[in-house]
Amino acid sequence: MNFAEPRKNIQHLKLREGMHVADLGAGSGHYSIEAGRIVGSTGSVYAIEIQKDLLPRIDEDAKSAGLHNVHVIWGDVEENQGTKLGDKSVDAVILSNILFQAEDKTGLLREAYRILKPDGRMLLIDWSDSYGGLGPQTENLASKDDVQRLAIDVGFALEEDVEVGEHHYGFIMNK
Repeated sequence: MNFAEPRKNIQHLKLREGMHVADLGAGSGHYSIEAGRIVGSTGSVYAIEIQKDLLPRIDEDAKSAGLHNVHVIWGDVEENQGTKLGDKSVDAVILSNILFQAEDKTGLLREAYRILKPDGRMLLIDWSDSYGGLGPQTENLASKDDVQRLAIDVGFALEEDVEVGEHHYGFIMNK
């Protein structure tokens, strides 16, 4: 079984030393930590999560990994300026396994677009099926086609579909 692997999947973003990255709906922080390793001490990763109880764990895991460039932020990523980041302030955005649970998918995509620099890139990964109940309920799934259409309506352009593991779809969008 090959569920989404942050270390492998993040390579699709083509991050480099010194970049600034926002992980919206950071959850356990796996993508934030992988991004932090890549962007190094001259870069920054903003792990933004609405569940306050997850933030100390992300911070602790980053520090245990020797990363001081991962910054945890409590915020509502579905609201305008809910990330607390400035307009056009990041080179890349990660949205992993968050769309299926977002009440305002368009609001989430608009916030990602707002904080992304011109020519910035977004990695979007979500569940393609509920996989026998391990994933989200079938009625909560956001189809790949619907999500791509929403992102394009917000202003993103599809760069490429990417392989991100079983029971998930993924793609890179450009601003």
